Amino acid sequence: MDRLLLHFGFDALVGILVGVFAFALWKGDVAERAGGGMNLAAGLFAMFLQPLLQRSAQPTALLLVDGALAAGFLFLALRYASLWLGGALLLQAVQFSLHAYYIVGASRPDFNHSLGFKVVNNLDTTGINICIFLGTIMAWRRRARAAKAGPAVSSSAPRASLS
Repeated sequence: MDRLLLHFGFDALVGILVGVFAFALWKGDVAERAGGGMNLAAGLFAMFLQPLLQRSAQPTALLLVDGALAAGFLFLALRYASLWLGGALLLQAVQFSLHAYYIVGASRPDFNHSLGFKVVNNLDTTGINICIFLGTIMAWRRRARAAKAGPAVSSSAPRASLS
């Protein structure tokens, strides 16, 4: 069976995708968990559901998944305003553009036999995973610093008066 996304080191990239999601689930905050989950869902679609589609429908389905993942990262970036989310959103835009370019630019898009597509796709996916991983580390360290600093100043403390 010919799979659409059979790339160099495909098994390793899938392992990294699952590992990053597990790390985000374990040590991340809400944004990291959501971002990791959306990224994993998109990867699982590409790996398992897409080969079940007709070959002519696969590029369009992949483009729709990329658009949905970009929209999810945009929502998270607007909601949580984190640097890693901005990076992941920009990289997902590159991914979306890559797929759109190959769909529009080729009479019959063949992602399996284009070396340039494979390299850019893998580098971009790795970059998104790195963004989620680094975001999770930053959230983990932020919580550790807050726990080390101790409880916050009580809101019942007296305030200075301007009068």
